[in-house]
Amino acid sequence: MKQYIVKRFLQSLLAILGAATVVFFIIRLSGDPARLMLPPEASEDQVAALRESLGFNRPLLVQYFDYLKDIVTGNFGNSLYFKESALQLVLERMPATMDLAVSAIIIAVVVGMTAGVISAYKKNTFIDYLINIWIFITQSLPVFWVGIVFIMIFANQLHLFPTSGNNGLISLVLPALTLAAYPIAPIARTMRSSLMDVLQQSYMVTNKAQGFSKRRMVLKRGLKNALLPVVTVISLEFGVMIAGAVVTETIFSWPGVGQLIMQAVSNRDFPLVQASILVISILYILISFITDMIYLWIDPRIKVQ
Repeated sequence: MKQYIVKRFLQSLLAILGAATVVFFIIRLSGDPARLMLPPEASEDQVAALRESLGFNRPLLVQYFDYLKDIVTGNFGNSLYFKESALQLVLERMPATMDLAVSAIIIAVVVGMTAGVISAYKKNTFIDYLINIWIFITQSLPVFWVGIVFIMIFANQLHLFPTSGNNGLISLVLPALTLAAYPIAPIARTMRSSLMDVLQQSYMVTNKAQGFSKRRMVLKRGLKNALLPVVTVISLEFGVMIAGAVVTETIFSWPGVGQLIMQAVSNRDFPLVQASILVISILYILISFITDMIYLWIDPRIKVQ
């Protein structure tokens, strides 16, 4: 098990290095970073001065290794717009994004797994067909449309929730429901498929012959064995929620990293964009590492692979 953990930790470090490398070179492939940071009407002297002040006039490999050294020391530069540490700005906004993502994934997991278990338990019945239709519909709806509909119904018409901002738990309800709307479908579908496969295994057939009730077989024996692919989907969806909360945060004016990225792009704030993307990438990789540790708890046989 120790070998497996060390191996996954080293792979995570390599993935972080890969993410940092991609961020570094993609920005530079898109054009001169100094020119991208400045408005179109900036003079050549202004571009040259910014290029020199930020070190973009040095050889590319020198810039790259200095960039890696800065990441290790936590130096992501200062935001051009806010005139503050880019990393500090991202970390200040991260709690709001995490509140939104965690709330949304809890909703998606509870609703999605419940729907998947019921669908597998009621296989080929009217309830199963109804759940499958509902899953298909929720997966087909764009996030921005769901958010706007929620605002129109629950905020403007019923006046139950605020339309924007972060003013406590009540402000979290609509953004969390909006962000959770899509992941419910893959979680429910995976739960249903995995549980149905488990129920067809020989040891489950033996349990049935021994007189175990279907409910006991599903809840006591089948559910844990069916969780592995579901955990994979949940971890992926949680990472996507964090990285892709831009639309939801923009619709509800939620003060998270997603909204910060939109402001940074609009303001041509290159250091802030770079810091935001890299922090989110590191967080995504960390979630993947934690997921693998959860695998060991669910199925200890993984350690031998």
